[in-house]
Amino acid sequence: MAQCVQSVQELIPDSFVPCVAALCSDEAERLTRLNHLSFAELLKPFSRLTSEVHMRDPNNQLHIIKNLKIAVSNIITQPPQPGAIRKLLNDVVSGSQPAEGLVANVITAGDYDLNISATTPWFESYRETFLQSMPASDHEFLNHYLACMLVASSNEVEPMEQFSKLSQEQHRIQHNNDYSYPKWFIPNTLKYYVLLHDVSAGDEQRAESIYEEMKQKYGTQGCYLLKINSRTSNRASDEQIPDPWSQYLQKSSIQNQESYEDGPCTITSNKNSDSNLLSLDGLDNEVKVDGLPNNFRAHPLQLDQSSDPSNSIDGPDHVKSASSLHETKKANTGIIHGACLTLTDHDRIRQFIQEFTFRGLLPHIEKTIRQLNDQLISRKGLSRSLFSATKKWFSGSKVPEKSINELKNTSGLLYPPEAPELQIRKMADLCFLVQHYDLAYSCYHTAKKDFLNDQAMLYAAGALEMAAVSAFLQPGAPRPYPAHYMDTAIQTYRDICKNMVLAERCVLLSAEILKSQSKYSEAAALLIRLTSEQSTWKGMDSDLRSALLLEQAAHCFINMKSPMVRKYAFHMILAGHRFSKAGQKKHALRCYCQAMQVYKGKGWSLAEDHINFTIGRQSYTLRQLDNAVSAFRHILINESKQSAVQQGAFLREYLYVYKNVSQLSPDGPLPQLPLPYINSSATRVFFGHDRRPADGEKQAATHVSLDQEYDSESSQQWRELEEQVVAVVNKGIIPSSFYPTQYCLNSYSDNSRFPLAVVEEPITVEVAFRNPLKVPLLLTDLSLLWKFQPKDFSGKDNEEVKELITGEPEMIGTEVISEFLINSEESKVARLKLFPHHIGELHILGVVYNLGTIQGSMTVDGIGALPGCHTGKHSLSMSVRGRQDLEIQGPRLNNTKEEKTSIKYGPDRRLDPIITEEMPLLEVFFIHFPTGLLCGEIRKAYVEFVNVSKCPLTALKVVSKRPEFFTFGGNTAVLTPLSPSASENCSAYKTVVTDSTSVCTALISSASSVDFGIGIGSQPEVIPVPLPDTVLLPGASVQLPMWLRGPDEEGVHEINFLFYYESVKKQPKIRHRILRHTAVICTSRSLNVRATVCRSNSLEDEEGRGGNMLVFVDVENTNTSEAGVKEFHIVQVSSSSKHWKLQNSVNLTENKEAKLASREKGKFCFKAVRCKEKEAAVQSSERYTFADIIFGNEQIISSASPCADFFYRSLSSELKKPQAQLSLHTEKHSIEDAVRLIQKCSEVDLNIIILWKAYVVEDSKQLILEGQHHVILRTIGKEAFSYPQKQELPEMELLKFFRPENTAVSSRPSVDQLSNLIKTSLHYPESFNHPFHQKSLCLVPVTLLLSNCSKADVDVIVDLRHKTTSPEALEIHGSFTWLGQTQYKLQLKSQEIHSLQLKACFVHTGVYNLGTPRVFAKLSDQVTVFETSQQNSMPALIIINNM
Repeated sequence: MAQCVQSVQELIPDSFVPCVAALCSDEAERLTRLNHLSFAELLKPFSRLTSEVHMRDPNNQLHIIKNLKIAVSNIITQPPQPGAIRKLLNDVVSGSQPAEGLVANVITAGDYDLNISATTPWFESYRETFLQSMPASDHEFLNHYLACMLVASSNEVEPMEQFSKLSQEQHRIQHNNDYSYPKWFIPNTLKYYVLLHDVSAGDEQRAESIYEEMKQKYGTQGCYLLKINSRTSNRASDEQIPDPWSQYLQKSSIQNQESYEDGPCTITSNKNSDSNLLSLDGLDNEVKVDGLPNNFRAHPLQLDQSSDPSNSIDGPDHVKSASSLHETKKANTGIIHGACLTLTDHDRIRQFIQEFTFRGLLPHIEKTIRQLNDQLISRKGLSRSLFSATKKWFSGSKVPEKSINELKNTSGLLYPPEAPELQIRKMADLCFLVQHYDLAYSCYHTAKKDFLNDQAMLYAAGALEMAAVSAFLQPGAPRPYPAHYMDTAIQTYRDICKNMVLAERCVLLSAEILKSQSKYSEAAALLIRLTSEQSTWKGMDSDLRSALLLEQAAHCFINMKSPMVRKYAFHMILAGHRFSKAGQKKHALRCYCQAMQVYKGKGWSLAEDHINFTIGRQSYTLRQLDNAVSAFRHILINESKQSAVQQGAFLREYLYVYKNVSQLSPDGPLPQLPLPYINSSATRVFFGHDRRPADGEKQAATHVSLDQEYDSESSQQWRELEEQVVAVVNKGIIPSSFYPTQYCLNSYSDNSRFPLAVVEEPITVEVAFRNPLKVPLLLTDLSLLWKFQPKDFSGKDNEEVKELITGEPEMIGTEVISEFLINSEESKVARLKLFPHHIGELHILGVVYNLGTIQGSMTVDGIGALPGCHTGKHSLSMSVRGRQDLEIQGPRLNNTKEEKTSIKYGPDRRLDPIITEEMPLLEVFFIHFPTGLLCGEIRKAYVEFVNVSKCPLTALKVVSKRPEFFTFGGNTAVLTPLSPSASENCSAYKTVVTDSTSVCTALISSASSVDFGIGIGSQPEVIPVPLPDTVLLPGASVQLPMWLRGPDEEGVHEINFLFYYESVKKQPKIRHRILRHTAVICTSRSLNVRATVCRSNSLEDEEGRGGNMLVFVDVENTNTSEAGVKEFHIVQVSSSSKHWKLQNSVNLTENKEAKLASREKGKFCFKAVRCKEKEAAVQSSERYTFADIIFGNEQIISSASPCADFFYRSLSSELKKPQAQLSLHTEKHSIEDAVRLIQKCSEVDLNIIILWKAYVVEDSKQLILEGQHHVILRTIGKEAFSYPQKQELPEMELLKFFRPENTAVSSRPSVDQLSNLIKTSLHYPESFNHPFHQKSLCLVPVTLLLSNCSKADVDVIVDLRHKTTSPEALEIHGSFTWLGQTQYKLQLKSQEIHSLQLKACFVHTGVYNLGTPRVFAKLSDQVTVFETSQQNSMPALIIINNM
């Protein structure tokens, strides 16, 4: 239980005090009424004695009474009505609320920190009022009147006669059978005569003389002269006198009116005829009977039995309406009590009470106890039971332990008033009232046994109850508290006697006692036992009682040694529920709020929902609308596990409450709505128009749109492309002010600076909504909320703030979505547009909308609408207008030390665009753009550029990472006329018809790479778009041809184009604009080409200097005919090089047409020669010679667009690839030079272009596709491919744990490279006839030609001696020898050709290999480094015949 102001040792004596009746004459009552008090009320603040009191017990022992209090009350002859008591208790509880600003106790239990109000004043007020408003009953005498004060005024005409009348009236009330109420303790009631004297108006002499007369008649012990009203009431304003009555009477003006102020819902008790509202004060309503003031005739409830602050209600039953209660309350607020009393009067009243108690009441009680004791002793056998009571108690008499159920139901048994059992009970009660607990316990114990023997259960229960309390209160605690007595009493009251009021009193007392002994668990069990719903105990009083007891039980659980937090919370909820049923809304709300602390955030979502819902409802009833809204908001925003129906109910309730709140302040700021959820960080902002859909063959550039997913890799690629083109435009330097263009801002983009938007171009904000509920939400009139600050260039800044878009949209146009439906548990994005019409600063604040839900059954004109059809005719059940702000947290900062050690976030400015001046706007359309190509296929398409803005644009460029994929044609494109046959076939190439005679010999042309945009130091990726006049005017459009070539790898290719353009008029904020396009091309396999080049040994073409080469080309058709390709025709093979050209085709077969069906291979051999020196001299370093070898009757001019374009582009992309550079020693430059010279001998720069046609059947039509493949030959003897080679991963090696000795890489050239220094060839007759019978030795002249391939001098050694390695070798060139010198040493100058005349000698006929001379070569100036390298000569066979 909660802490109490009083300890239980103070509480019980204060609850059971001697009761004194007061009977006043009319005049006496009038004197007290001058102070706005009745006589009983006048005495109330002074009713506790300030000093100890002594009295003697029957054994003549002195007994001390401390803090004695007496209860004086007016006589009321009607017992209080249960309904009125209920009404009073209800008001007492509702009137006592936690004090404002009360500091609650913080209890820490486990991981709970709870704020709990330590005291419960409403419970204490209830308990006090309950104990004091208990009607007197026949089975106990604790609240029966012991004495009666008879009060008359000194102003009476005949005061002594008045006293006699009052005395007769009292006697009549006590002894006449007409009055069963009030109850009197003993027939001989003490009468105490009080003469009231008004000091300010009365005659003091007369008063004294009357008092003397009284003393003569009634004795000095039986009368008193009380002087009051020492000042007149009109002087009341001069000095402030304390008002001790207000604390007792403030609750009397019915215990707090708040329940009535909330509206006309006056709480009345359940269906009882006696549920009348109490009269507040019946000051002017006294009724005269027999000339006596009978203000005790008809009042339904008399509570003046003690000093309880809430009971001073006198006067007849006066039914008032709620409105009259209001008036009375207002009237009562200004009343000053005791206005005519001085502090001296206060002391006189205090003295009067002392005198009355000392002289009158206590001697009377002492005498009565003695009389009763004597009577009991004189009765035979009773003394024995009285004095042996203690012994019996310890010997364990079994009577009380009898099961209650075994006893006969004799609760209806009544004893006559003079029955000895009742005399014992009377004596016990008297001892209890004067705090003589030992004697009281003995008497109760004895009486209990007698009652149980007689099976008078009501009497027995009363004795058990008071015996237990007496045992507890005995000084020195000679025996433990007999809790089982209380349990038996409660069970008896409840189950047998059906008297719930007495059962409740037992529970209240016992629980307090158990609490004082820290037996919280037992106390809680006791309290809970009485709260169960009983058929005997229903209605509002039951609910109030249960609520209070459950709350106390909850406090027991939390006050235990180890607090039981969840039990506390659970019982608080139960208490809150019962408070609610009892109409105590504020207490109900408080209980739920206290319990919420325990359930909050522990994952008990259904419990949380229930509590929040109840808090919301109660707060709404109490007109605490903000709290109600907050509670309902919690139900909706937490991930609810409720059913859809329940969630719908919650939502409707919430909307209803919200609507009421918003109606209170219709012009106030819009409320923040909790639904739907907005994922602020997922908000995306898009600047620009929506992309146009494809229109037939026209396909708009993909650009940027909100439908595209963010991809960090691709955004990085776009950024690099933009940087590349900006660098080219700014002569290779990216300006410091450059910032990548961002059309779409999201959580991944860099939002640290204010984005730039262009006036008259829409801004789209995509807001990500999520509906967490299982019921659909309907948002209507959804739009953005913004603030705009126009910037005038006149210099004046006039801030114009538009909160809501009700204003004229001349600054910013706002799109409104009339209906936006979010289904249950759905995430959905809304795209909201703004149209800026003015330059300035825009701030997008949030969204504004009406939140509602769809009615369950939508019926239109009696016809049920189809479920789920979003026709825009949703019937809203209810909606509220509100807003949600878009607040985006920027990225966490992590640069400086300070930022790393603290949590700081940067700004996110995506919702704060700056609106800038007009800019041109480009739209690009692709016409006949393919989606699928063969590898290497060439296709012609068209691009249309449209300027849709009001500004001209210029400097249009396109940049791509794959420049080899497309071309707009070089400068030569215009020069070459289209042949008629080419236009017939719609060929992408420029062709010329040739006569068949020139076939297989090369047709030469030349072109410069500069014409095709591939110059020295140029960026091949950045391609200027050849606009006519380089400017595109507003509204103008231009179409340009664009050739495409399928990438060499098969698969899906994403190719990014970035179009860059500027405004003719330079803008300070935006320098340029971009447009993106991503083309997706799917390529399928076509041809694989591989080629090698090797030196020709023939030296026919002497003037060629450096000789000829053979080019071998293998072409394989790898197409698996998935594209419907029937066959490929190789129509032309071209070469392109600065130094070499193809001369003719060394065709091995007579097959003129080179056709390749699926999976077929073709082999071609071509002779290549060096270009003429003069040709090479005339050409600049960037000029290439093209040679075409044609296999058909049409020459494709390979040096023109588009063939040359793609060749140059593939060449430039090839050059960009990293070359395998030898890491060179830095010791000697000469070594490096030497190596370089040696390498150069084996290098060749010859590029082969294979042009082909493919015949495709598609939809029973034959199409001809054309294309080209490139092979770049760099090294003699090394195979080159047209398609990229897959790098094979090296096999895993074991780890080696030692240091390599020599880390320097050897700079020796490879054997292959060294062998290419010298080219050798033998000239001799293929067959030689010799008459061996004439001459046995056959001599054959042989010329050995040595050609220096390098640009340096070379020392050559020719060794003719046979190298005898193995017998097999000997057999091959067995019996022939070289005659003459066996070794020659020569020096060959740069590119010199030297011939040696040799003679071979044969002795037999046969076939001989003359290729035995070994040639060693080294660079002349290199002495030590490379010794020599052997040139392996080719086999040279000669046939020797005999003739």
